[in-house]
Amino acid sequence: MKTLYKIFLVLSVVAFSSCGDKLTETNVNPAGVDPETVNPNLILTTVITNTIVPYQRENYNGDVSGVMQYVQKSGWSSGLNKFDWIGNHGWGGYYGNLRNINQLTYRAQTEGMEFQEGIAGILHAFNFAMIADKWGDAPYTDALKGTETDPEYQKPKFDSQETIYKGIIDELKAASTLLSKSEGEYVGIDPSADVLYHGDVTKWRKLANSLLLRYYMRLATKDPEFAKGGIQEIANDPNKYPVFTSNEDNAALDYIGTTEGDSWPAAIQFDASQSNFNRIQLCAGLRDVLYELQDPRLGTWFNKVKVQIKVGNYYPDADIVVDGIRYLNADSMAANNLVVYNKDTWVTERENGKVLVDTFEYVGMPVGASVGEGYTYNLNPSPAQGQANVHVSALADMFKDATGDLLKAKLMTYAEVCFILAEAGQKGWSIPQSAQAWYEAGVKASFDAWEVPGYDDYIANNAYDGSLEQIITQKWIADWTIAHEAWADWRRTGLPKFSWGPTVRRDNMPLRLEYDANEIGRNTDNYNEAISKLEQTPYTGTDGDDSSWSKFWLLQGTNLPYPSN
Repeated sequence: MKTLYKIFLVLSVVAFSSCGDKLTETNVNPAGVDPETVNPNLILTTVITNTIVPYQRENYNGDVSGVMQYVQKSGWSSGLNKFDWIGNHGWGGYYGNLRNINQLTYRAQTEGMEFQEGIAGILHAFNFAMIADKWGDAPYTDALKGTETDPEYQKPKFDSQETIYKGIIDELKAASTLLSKSEGEYVGIDPSADVLYHGDVTKWRKLANSLLLRYYMRLATKDPEFAKGGIQEIANDPNKYPVFTSNEDNAALDYIGTTEGDSWPAAIQFDASQSNFNRIQLCAGLRDVLYELQDPRLGTWFNKVKVQIKVGNYYPDADIVVDGIRYLNADSMAANNLVVYNKDTWVTERENGKVLVDTFEYVGMPVGASVGEGYTYNLNPSPAQGQANVHVSALADMFKDATGDLLKAKLMTYAEVCFILAEAGQKGWSIPQSAQAWYEAGVKASFDAWEVPGYDDYIANNAYDGSLEQIITQKWIADWTIAHEAWADWRRTGLPKFSWGPTVRRDNMPLRLEYDANEIGRNTDNYNEAISKLEQTPYTGTDGDDSSWSKFWLLQGTNLPYPSN
């Protein structure tokens, strides 16, 4: 920011006094912003949107949304469909946003603006949590100090993943304290700059404490006593640690819809061909669970196939379309190496070279089923890059829009809080209300947030059975469009249980991201030390320590979601 300002200042030195004065004064552009005097509210909007919008985009149709079996892509799909993650990810965006957050903190502290300082603390913790979640060890205490004179800061050390997690927990507690005053005690609140909560101090404080629940539970398998103590402290002291209590508290940002960058991802008004929207399709993993549970959210989030396939001896023709339905003759299936999709047998059948035919009204693409691009799946009659597949379910029409009442960039939801507390109760930890009550509240929160009817019948048919698997499965469903959180849960619990086909890069799901090439080249010694602490697994293959299938500290010694070597 300082560099940009200096460049801008130089360019602004273009006008001088016309009255013969000496050239000792320059005119400064009044529109220029000095980082040393900038109003913190001018930075606030940027750091909020630069945190939430990318988070939503990657959780909706990024690679992790494929790993967690929400969606698959019909084209350009190697990373998402097949766990092919080599070199696909870097952390520069997080650290870039963190530089602006640090500037917000500095200016807020200088001006005594504790509301803005508290928000900066929350966003600082969240962005570092994402780095720790994805990579493991990373620069933290020495990060973002490149302008200081000590040369060590040019190549910052990597802090342990444990240090980062426990550090952000301290940061969130400090932010909650900053935000614990009555609103009248704060100065400089500009509701228009706070695009998330519009100046509501209490809601920001609830977000800080709800995130504390998230990150304490993140540590529940690795350090259960630490997690237990933290969650019990928060859950049993709502005056000191208020958390989300309804969907009204959700950290959910409305889209503006004026450009591609401030609109719901893959909105068709910025893509006349609709090819980006068409590529995002239902995954069989999610479809199978929602079908089994008779879950009405399926019809809210996805469309039925345009042309359903039925198999039987309806017509003598081997393959015929009648009244909008495609009929395949059962006798001809074997001759053509075709087999009807079955969630329990499809992997073996696909390994034996069978071609899958899905006859459901809602069709999802299985992970790792396609040899090439996904647009060939389910006998697509017009296979082409970026074109709709009439035999696979597209996303619901509302996801074509740039904005909408249900299309929000979500950072955290009330449903997640409920399921965290349900898990805590299931573990026997001391919390208000029962695990069943929190489980039911979490399901209802998801139904209500998406305006899905039928909760009473659904919960009667899916009553709480006391198992962690049921809680995590329902949390995974509710995490639709927030795939990163489901990935974090799967890594520490091994739940939900998934299947995948033979074309994936490794025969299990990845655990982390490989470090970026820029960091490897510029900070080699610290990088080498960091990867030496990773543990290889049977799926690391020839990657070496820095593999997406190697275990960082959080998973080491847990035997989850699969063992180390």
